[in-house]
Amino acid sequence: MSDDYQRGRRDGLRLALAILSAEEAKWAARLGQSRSGRTNATRLTRHKTLQVAQTRLATALGRLTARTDATALDEELASALDKLGL
Repeated sequence: MSDDYQRGRRDGLRLALAILSAEEAKWAARLGQSRSGRTNATRLTRHKTLQVAQTRLATALGRLTARTDATALDEELASALDKLGL
């Protein structure tokens, strides 16, 4: 695959991680705020789902990066992962 294609895939995964991070923060703020137990359970499930998705995307991004550059992560990727807390 071409370098532009690989870079596009990595950028897409980084964007997806940023979106998931924002959504996860939104649901984390709402956990336990409702008087309804069912609503709180739904919010907890959504929050956990977003955390799992973030982990899977980070793994995919790590594998993709490892294939393309086995020596070290580039600075942009490292800073993006640090900003997301991964």
